[in-house]
Amino acid sequence: MDELKLLTYLAVGLSFVLYIGIAVWSKASSTGEFYVAGKGVHPIANGMATAADWMSAASFISMAGLIAFLGYGGSVYLMGWTGGYVLLAMLLAPYLRKYGKFTVPEFIGDRYYSKTARLVAVVCLIFISFTYVAGQMRGVGIVFSRFLEVDLLTGLIIGMGIVFIYAVLGGMKGITYTQVAQYCVLILAYTVPAVFIAMQLTGNPIPQIAFGSQIEGTNTYLLDRLNQIVTDLGFIEYTEGSKSTIDMFAITVALMVGTAGLPHVIVRFFTVPRVRDARSSAGFALLFIALLYTVAPAVGAMARYNLTDTVQTGAVGSPDGNLVYEERPEWMKRWEATGLLAFEDKNGDGRIQYYNDANPEFQEKAAEYGWDGNELTVDRDILVLANPEIAQLPNWVIALVAAGGIAAALSTAAGLLLVISSGISHDLFKGTITPGISEKTELMTGRIAIGVAILVAGYLGYNPPGFVAQVVAFAFGLAASSLFPVILMGIFSKKVNREGAIAGMLSGLVFTMGYIVLYKGVFIEPVIDNVPENWFLGISPEGIGAVGMVLNFIVAFTVSKITREPPEHIQHLVEDIRTPRVTSAAE
Repeated sequence: MDELKLLTYLAVGLSFVLYIGIAVWSKASSTGEFYVAGKGVHPIANGMATAADWMSAASFISMAGLIAFLGYGGSVYLMGWTGGYVLLAMLLAPYLRKYGKFTVPEFIGDRYYSKTARLVAVVCLIFISFTYVAGQMRGVGIVFSRFLEVDLLTGLIIGMGIVFIYAVLGGMKGITYTQVAQYCVLILAYTVPAVFIAMQLTGNPIPQIAFGSQIEGTNTYLLDRLNQIVTDLGFIEYTEGSKSTIDMFAITVALMVGTAGLPHVIVRFFTVPRVRDARSSAGFALLFIALLYTVAPAVGAMARYNLTDTVQTGAVGSPDGNLVYEERPEWMKRWEATGLLAFEDKNGDGRIQYYNDANPEFQEKAAEYGWDGNELTVDRDILVLANPEIAQLPNWVIALVAAGGIAAALSTAAGLLLVISSGISHDLFKGTITPGISEKTELMTGRIAIGVAILVAGYLGYNPPGFVAQVVAFAFGLAASSLFPVILMGIFSKKVNREGAIAGMLSGLVFTMGYIVLYKGVFIEPVIDNVPENWFLGISPEGIGAVGMVLNFIVAFTVSKITREPPEHIQHLVEDIRTPRVTSAAE
């Protein structure tokens, strides 16, 4: 066994032992501990757990890869995924914590005085969570398939087994403290390689500053050099966007409000002792998230630079400057074995032509060179994981990245699976189908639901509807268009009734899901070509959740206007949620 594989097995194995050990130590013995960790988590610990819950495989593995390939256009993910926490901290978290229930559907069912509304919320929650968890399980498979050198299915089975142990055993209590450990692992795994590569390229060890610094030994700034390299190969400038303004706006809005509507994130604020702790938890979470998100643009730029520099051994964009395939570095051979990086010698010259063959302005130049199309296919989800190998960093750093990628995917997967479990056991069975079941039976139902959800999640990870960050963006769109509006209206509007809430949730969910299916397929062939000319108002499937949200609000208010207003005690409930209690030490 070579050194890299040994170190990877050691790093990943020790992290698994840690997670399982925490789950055993913090085993849930009641539904309160299983669903909301007994409402006794310290705000700092909850902030770290929230950050880990939030910074999924999409943040760790895929976001910097998106930024690397999209350049400026990838900034929507930074703006949307962080801006949503401001909405969450200001508009939702403290009020939902004050209400004091276990789940989001339970709040919706009580606020809209309807079991049907609660059931619709469960359906929305399951759609959102399974869409989201598909991206996480794909991330698990990618990490395992490369670093443990197993096939995708084997990697998924290992990951499913680990999540099963600590999620079923510990519930929210076990997941919370496991996520604290996972945050420490993933933040080290993300920042340590970034520091190494920043120092290597610019001589500055702080990635956020290196991003705007000159390349070591030259008078050329990193971004200027990157712009020159990519445009010489027919790509758009790295610092220029390829998305329209309306699509940028729509995706950012969908991601922001989707963040505030994600059930597995909201439930984290039910786990703290007091209302004020919910706000401070959100503040700590933003701080811990910023440690990764401010590094991501630098990681993306450095990864794109290193990748292109590896393939181009001479003058960029010249026939003799391309890497000879037989002389490719070891990292390319290892990633080729996963199927996530592929070479096809289209012109038979034995060299790797990597360029934008879809650019009509560059096609003439490529024809002069004797090139017959782009020959290197790079899955954007591998770039963060491959970057330390491309930069030839020490093996222990590469092993650390493997452990971090798995931690990021497993932490969010566990949170999502628990939300699915609580939706089925607490909201569907106890709240609707069999309200008289005992706490012991409910706890067992929750654990069985997690087991079934893990099997479904594994299937979705093996057959995902897109790459990691894209799948996650769809989940955010579904959350933005279904749950966020009814939660917000439930807190701040006394006039929205059950009929309006149900109609709003269903219309937003059906419209957004239907749009995504039409253009992306999602397990079926797309019905309409996914090109900007065909999009509604020029808005892509990743951003359509913003339109679904507006539709939800319009339908909810319109239906509420023409039907009976909520009962008086519900209107008093809304007022009570928003009114501070200064006399209660617990709240």
